[in-house]
Amino acid sequence: MRRLLFKSLVHGPLTEAPPAVDAAAVAELAALVNRAARRRLGRTLSIREVDAGSCNGCELEIHALGNVLYDLEQFGMRFVASPRHADVLLVTGPVTANMREALMRTYEATPHPKWVVAVGDCGRDGGVFKGSYACADGVSAVLPVDLHIPGCPPSPTALLQGLLALLDVVEQGAPVNGQRPAAAGAARQ
Repeated sequence: MRRLLFKSLVHGPLTEAPPAVDAAAVAELAALVNRAARRRLGRTLSIREVDAGSCNGCELEIHALGNVLYDLEQFGMRFVASPRHADVLLVTGPVTANMREALMRTYEATPHPKWVVAVGDCGRDGGVFKGSYACADGVSAVLPVDLHIPGCPPSPTALLQGLLALLDVVEQGAPVNGQRPAAAGAARQ
């Protein structure tokens, strides 16, 4: 035991170095997202994350959005605990048979205007679980999806860029879930 302890003290941890982060790119992205959210909603964008049966890879990347490196709050976005306070449902994983009804109830509890974002390859089409008896494949098999963010798992930067793309679509006045977001957004403030 002493040898192992001494060896670990001498050689240090066996972990990889963190990826290089371009601080200027993150700051620019923060400014864009914050301006877009405030201009379109007049307030912060509230996100409710729903795990519909994933492997938790996407959740790890989503949780990284809250750390000091990405700090989602600086972008004018925040996670909320209740779908009744959410603007966006961020859904990960293939929709399992056990989570199908819970996901539909969460969607119904979210007030209009609401947007659904399917995260990861499993959220898009079921990923490696596609066609399984235990799942309904991707999120779009259960709910109308406004945006797919690809990746297995997508990086936090890709998640932020995807949310910015969603805000751009909303600003252009495209119908979202069968509704005009500009008209619905005014009533939601």
